[in-house]
Formats: sequence, C-alpha cells, structure tokens
Amino acid sequence: MSLYLYGAGGGTLLIALYSYFSNDARSKLPLPPGPRKWPLVGNLFDMPSTFEWITFMEWSKKYNSDILHLNVAGTSIIVLSSAEAANDLLEKRASIYSDRARLPMVNELMGWDFALAFMKYGDHWRAHRRLFHEVFNAVAAQSFRPKEREVTNELLNDFLEKPDHDLLDHLRHMAAKIVMSIAYGIDVLPSNDPYVGWADKAVEGLVTAIVPGRFLVDSFPFLKYVPAWFPGAGFQRQAREWRRLARGMLEKPFAEARQKIEAGKVPHSFTLDGLRMVEGAENKAYMEQVVQATAGTMYTAGTGTTVSALGTFILAMLANPEAQKKAQAEIDSVVGQDRLPDFEDEASLPYVSAVMKESLRWRNVTPIAIPHFLPVEDEYRGYRLPAGSIVMPNTWAILHDEVMYPDPYSFKPERYLLNGKLNPEVTDPDIVFGFGRRICPGRHMAASSVWISIVRILATFDISKAVGEDGQVIEPTYEYFAGLVVQPLPFKCSIKPRSEQAAALIKASLNK
Repeated sequence: MSLYLYGAGGGTLLIALYSYFSNDARSKLPLPPGPRKWPLVGNLFDMPSTFEWITFMEWSKKYNSDILHLNVAGTSIIVLSSAEAANDLLEKRASIYSDRARLPMVNELMGWDFALAFMKYGDHWRAHRRLFHEVFNAVAAQSFRPKEREVTNELLNDFLEKPDHDLLDHLRHMAAKIVMSIAYGIDVLPSNDPYVGWADKAVEGLVTAIVPGRFLVDSFPFLKYVPAWFPGAGFQRQAREWRRLARGMLEKPFAEARQKIEAGKVPHSFTLDGLRMVEGAENKAYMEQVVQATAGTMYTAGTGTTVSALGTFILAMLANPEAQKKAQAEIDSVVGQDRLPDFEDEASLPYVSAVMKESLRWRNVTPIAIPHFLPVEDEYRGYRLPAGSIVMPNTWAILHDEVMYPDPYSFKPERYLLNGKLNPEVTDPDIVFGFGRRICPGRHMAASSVWISIVRILATFDISKAVGEDGQVIEPTYEYFAGLVVQPLPFKCSIKPRSEQAAALIKASLNK
C-alpha cells in the first residue's frame, strides 16, 4: 500500500498505518445495502441519468437504509441520505472524509483543477482555502455589504423598468454584477457582457459534467487518452471546448483587473486585496496563481447558486401568496414604508428569515452535494466502507426528511418559528453550503446577499401569477434544470410595485 494517501506529513503516515492494520478485520464486514450488482458493470446501468437525488432517495426507502452502496464499473459509491449519517462521517470523521475524487472529466480534461471545490485535500487546497477565508469569513464578508445593497437596488429598478423581461435573466445579471465587482472590481455591461457570457458557458459545462456517472471516463480514467477522432470519443471534443471556456473564465477578467491595478484604477476587490497580501511573499508567483484561481472560483460558486435560491424564492411566493403577505406585514410593522429594509433589521424580521430558510430547503440549490472521497477503508454501523469510495451526501433527502421537516414538500416558513421567534430546535438548512471541512467558505456573503434581495423585493413588490392575453392565469411548471446546481426553468410571473411610494423608494435608492 502506498504511504501517499492525499494527506501531508505525519498525518499521511498515520492514515496509511490505520488503513493497513484495520483492513483485514473490516474486509469481512458487509457492504451497505443497495441495488443488486452485476458482474463487471455493477450498478452501471442502474444509475439515473438525471435527478439522481430522487432515485437515491427512493432506494433509501426501498432498502430501509440511510446509507447505500453502489458499484459503478468498479467505482465504489456511498450515498448518505440522513443528517445523522452525514454528520457522523463528514463532520466527526472529517480527517478521512475531506478529500475529493479524481474527477478525470472535470479536473483533467476540462481544466477545472483550479477550483477550490474540486481540489484534492492537502497543502495546495489549504493555501486557497486560507486566502478565501481571510477575505470572506463572517466578519470580513460584511465589508461587501455596500456592494450587495447597491446591486440589489439595481435589481429592484430592473424589475420596475422592465417587468416583462425574463425574470431569471434579471437575477443572473444581478448575481454576475455582485461577483464580478467583488472578485475583480469590474462593472459588467447592462447586456451581452463578454466576461459574463464566457463564464456562464463555462459553468454550464461544469454543472453538466460534475454529476458522477454522467461520463464513462470518470469510471474508466484510461479513456482520457482516447483521441478525439476515435468513434465514441465525443466526450473528448466536448471537454476540449469546455476547457477553452474554463481557461477564458479564469484568465480574462483577472488580466483586466491586473491592468486596472497597474494603471492606478483600483476599485476595491478581492483581486486587489489578494495581490497586495502576496506582494512580499517568497513564493509570490505561486501565490498570485492562488489569487487568480480563488477569484475564478467565486464566479463558479456565486452566480448559479444565487439565481437558484432567488428563483426558488419567487416560485415559492407564487405558490404561497399567504406567506408573501405575512412577510410583507412583518416588514411594514418593523421597518415601515418610508425606507428600504437593511441588514440591521434582520434580527427583527424572523418571518422573513424563515422564508429564506424555507426557500433554501424546499427546492435546495445543490440536491447532491459535491462528492467527498474516502482514501482509506472505514467501518460504520457494522458496514464496510471501501477505500477509494466516492461519498455522496444526498442533501435533497436530508432536507426532505419527514421526521426533521414534517410535510416536507410543502412550503412552510412557520416550521422555523416558535412564539414569534426563530426556533433553534429546528435544524437549519445550512447544509446547502456543504459539509465538514469542505463547507463553502463564501457562505456568509452568499447568505447576506440572498437575504437582502429577498427582504427588499418583499418590501417593494407584489409577486403574483401572470395572466395571459386570454385572461387565463398562467400556472408555473415548477420544473428545474438538473445539474450540480439546479435552477428553475424559465417561467412567467407578474411583479408590480406595491405602491407609488415603493417605486419612489427604489428610484431614490439608486442615488445613494
């Protein structure tokens, strides 16, 4: 057995020895339950091609187990479908559950190995994580609130000026504004921004390719050497195009940001702060690459998730008009109608916070969390968890657990409240940000950005179902695009200012 097991220093040796001396006893234990495995291919042909989390959840019920084992042509997969199992393994045993799988398609063919979320666990990952944490920890992230307010106000004005425009397009533009400004100090164009267009296409390829089992090269890595012209090697041609987009997303905005900095045009941004922090470092060239990669990661992590969360919030208001009225009544009673709500009001608006929590739970942004990797053999509840397993937390199943969240498919902000206050006994849906040491380091900024958007939309607009030219109500389908990050498919709705005073507040906010 190799002593190099994705760790560093003495920790690596301990993990290797632990694995070596425990393998014999554990190899006699049964695997967790799961569908019948066929010779050679295992469960290859059982794997769902889309909405995997639903199938995995059904299997958990069928086999009466919150931990499943699958074998996809030799690749061992562990699916966790309860908060208890995820906490026991990904949190309590984080020292051996914090790695990432090899990901031949995404990392090696498409060139996404620069992204923090997909890096192998080790010193390289720690350098990126440390830099990200310094800028986006709970306290530091507050420095970006002025930009979040500004962009949210511009979103409100877009709703006001162009109410018939594609709502999701409004949300995408708003998310791109926040991320490009914070990451690079770049102001995006009102439409057809080249950086946003480039990045959106790159991320679109990523969310398609990251799903385990979607490309055979992830199960048979030697296929990465098959030439693109070979019959059946269409994945190579697709990966080559996606790689071109990923490199452009990483390099083009960073180059412009550096150009601005060198020219003395220095709007506050992560890139500016990061380059200043590493200016005197001995390994300056390497650390500048870390800054570039971390900035690129921000767009990947921040845009699609924001669009998903806010799109789901809008759909929830369409399906639950009574929840919208309750939230607006709370805002009116606490804030009044003479100003826009602000971050300082959050503690006094528990129902609005409950609406946000329920939006994140009801149709969660990442139904399957980015898979973890188990480099050594482990044992849990009398089951053997093989070394080299991909560990997939089924976030959808956890957030739709009927015990934790009774009537889980209904939108009920009240489930988080007790006597008019947030109830700490109800499990917070913050697992949407990941697990253990791989939890999203930008979660504080993401949560504040979504909250300020939700509260200001509720304060100023009434959201209702659209009415067609024939006078009939247009019912949304509530359907989603399936991928690493799910997003609502385009839908129509009516979004109108609550009053002339609300419209005036929006206009006035643009000048602040």
